[in-house]
Amino acid sequence: MTEDTPPRHRQSPTPDELRTWRGFIETAQALNGRLSSRLHEESALSPGDYAVLLALSEADGRRLRSSELADAVGWERSRLSHHIRRMEGRDLIRRDDCAVDYRGAEVVLTDQGAQAFRSASVPHLRAVRELFVDALTPAQLEQVEEITRALRHRLAPDS
Repeated sequence: MTEDTPPRHRQSPTPDELRTWRGFIETAQALNGRLSSRLHEESALSPGDYAVLLALSEADGRRLRSSELADAVGWERSRLSHHIRRMEGRDLIRRDDCAVDYRGAEVVLTDQGAQAFRSASVPHLRAVRELFVDALTPAQLEQVEEITRALRHRLAPDS
């Protein structure tokens, strides 16, 4: 192969690449499982509940259109609709008619939902520190940030 010839791309990952991939996936699943279990044990919130409450707590006026909320948590709108219904039953959120579009609805964080989110955040962030941050050196944390940035870029809809 000359310098002008582009490298040939393999169709399948090499055994070393597959080992790295499996390690990444298995570790991410184990970490997510432990964080999810602790979140539920310490707050009775699911990771989905927490994601919705986080997005709403960061939104102007603690409210988002359903489509914006679906984008913020990375869910299909049908999944979000079912989840919102369950969260409404627990008075964590409510749906209001949209003031600018009569066909739409806004999902609003209730006071009870805000309190549940605040109460869950301290133990959840403590678990993130214990299980993730404290396991890595500062240099490794920077590497993880670079890796996740590269993956997000590759996964972006316009790439």
